[in-house]
Amino acid sequence: MRFRPCIDIHNGNVKQIVGGSLTELNEVDTNFVSEEGGAFYGELYQRLGLAGGHIILLNPVGTPEYEADLMTAREALAAYPGGLQIGGGVTAENAAGFLDMGATHVIVTSYVFREGRVDMDRLNRLVGEVGREHLVLDLSCRKTGQGYCIATDRWQKLTDTYVNYETLDRLRGYADEFLIHAVDAEGKRNGIEEDLAKLLGDWQDRTFGSLPETGSRKEVTEQTAGAVPERNRVTYAGGVGSFGDLARLKELGGNRLDVTIGSALDIFGGEMKLTEVLDFLSQ
Repeated sequence: MRFRPCIDIHNGNVKQIVGGSLTELNEVDTNFVSEEGGAFYGELYQRLGLAGGHIILLNPVGTPEYEADLMTAREALAAYPGGLQIGGGVTAENAAGFLDMGATHVIVTSYVFREGRVDMDRLNRLVGEVGREHLVLDLSCRKTGQGYCIATDRWQKLTDTYVNYETLDRLRGYADEFLIHAVDAEGKRNGIEEDLAKLLGDWQDRTFGSLPETGSRKEVTEQTAGAVPERNRVTYAGGVGSFGDLARLKELGGNRLDVTIGSALDIFGGEMKLTEVLDFLSQ
């Protein structure tokens, strides 16, 4: 179980928000606004050797606020080149540009969903532009009566696609990793979404068994998109507010999931010390 740091950016500031509260009018419930810029967090994560963190740009593309987000993201990527992923407004047309900025992966949700369904043409275009090994699919979801429904557009729109074995099996050949926020728990620090954590851990066990977590990565082109990788890393985010929550996630996920913690961390105004979290996960 590996810790994956985050840098969420809104209106140009590093923030921690309550998941699902961000509206089209740019209204949001905020837990924390940092006095530090992107470079501070990039340097911190590099110093601690925390690779694979994600930067999320929370403002809509084409707004002045998005441009401010992008400036802060550039600072973080410059401080930790080759150590961070980025998402928010990514398309097939601009994805390679984010890699040129220093990101290892682009993170995509809304672009690959159209009218509530996975747009395979768009997904293939993305893979053709950057390669599967540089793509993270964000399958953040809300719990409904039918299961965990993937949400797009700042998590305000529900799709017709659910996080389940079928979806994960279908998409795993198109992405290096999955990033999955439990939207209803995100930012609330009152416990993880246990059924989701178990589903993801069980899928990892069912699909990959004892395969190693790392291995050689072959170049993937549009023609070979869909080829099955050795293993997809899965990062869970949402609701961790204590070491008890972290232990529960480790148990339910079979120690196979990576984890992101935001508002509960001391670096974002919370009570969980980052260094203690890293020690806990290393045990």
